[in-house]
Amino acid sequence: MDFLIESVSQVSWQNVVMWVIGGILIFLAIKKDMEPALLLPIGFGAILVNIPLSNVVNEVVDGQVVSSGIIDWMFEIGVEASEAMPILLFIGIGAMIDFGPLLSNPKLFLLGGAAQFGIFLTILLATMIGFNINDAAAIGIIGAADGPTSILVAMKLGSQYLGPITVVAYSYMALVPIIQPAVIKCITTKKERLIRMEYNPVSVSHTTKVLFPIVVTLIAGLIAPKSLALVGFLMFGNLLRECGVLRLLSETAQNILANLITLLLGITIASQMKAESFVTWETLMILGLGLLAFVFDTFAGVMFTKFMNLFSKKKINPMIGAAGISAFPMSARVIQKMGLKEDPSNHLLMHAIGANVSGQIASAIVGGLIIGLALA
Repeated sequence: MDFLIESVSQVSWQNVVMWVIGGILIFLAIKKDMEPALLLPIGFGAILVNIPLSNVVNEVVDGQVVSSGIIDWMFEIGVEASEAMPILLFIGIGAMIDFGPLLSNPKLFLLGGAAQFGIFLTILLATMIGFNINDAAAIGIIGAADGPTSILVAMKLGSQYLGPITVVAYSYMALVPIIQPAVIKCITTKKERLIRMEYNPVSVSHTTKVLFPIVVTLIAGLIAPKSLALVGFLMFGNLLRECGVLRLLSETAQNILANLITLLLGITIASQMKAESFVTWETLMILGLGLLAFVFDTFAGVMFTKFMNLFSKKKINPMIGAAGISAFPMSARVIQKMGLKEDPSNHLLMHAIGANVSGQIASAIVGGLIIGLALA
């Protein structure tokens, strides 16, 4: 009874806030089916680490910390010491990606690059309101809509806001179907959204698909060596898919590995969601800046596509530019649904996937560039 009284007496209003946040994330995962593999473990972990005297954070004996709890230990080993979890996840992501639509229409590479503009604008805004350059850079990468990249950049730059950045990045990834349509409709006309695009894929040889991840790794390594942990493992996963002789390993990477790492990473990140460091004004500012980064990236992708159309005979539906962010394949699916809503016979999915996988590469390279520039 004394232990119960002690435990209850240590519950603060910040703890209660974190329980509510955890509950909301679980609700979104289960009831709204918003990225349940991510939000469910993050939400449950947020509750776990904010129960006073819980041994999932630290093992305390007679008021002394004698060892790290399971969640803190997983964070120290799998994220802080080696960044292993977010990097290994990229093998699974790479194994899921088919670069065929992108190789069939190389112009889509430009859309993936353009849709990273919001990252740099957000970094500038974050520095203007008081964040130091490392924290600002880690906040800006939220705009890429790529959780593992956000985690890795925040870790490499030693950002004190790893927890909020991770939660915001994954939350906005889950909200792609809500945020992107609103932005796209504000900056496009109905006539632009009705632009038809027939999918006549150029035959891409098996050799080209095998060479592509190797060439991208070499180019990325020369341009942004700090991106190799991300790009290299992404391309290795894709090589498993395309080589044709490791089918079981490719399927394992796509399913078992990706799902297991996602599950463990979600609950492990909760280590950084302790009430005393999470419930702050800075977290609210990160929430706002993350939304701006996401909106700016979508805006830039759409507007750059409209700019390209000024010089192209074959017009690209501007909505395709919004898929240049890294939220694969959610963003491509959003564009497909929007296209069908405007014209039930206009299928944009394969074009959107091409831009989407381009954004996956671009965000990893930009993450490496930001790490290199911030640490220079």
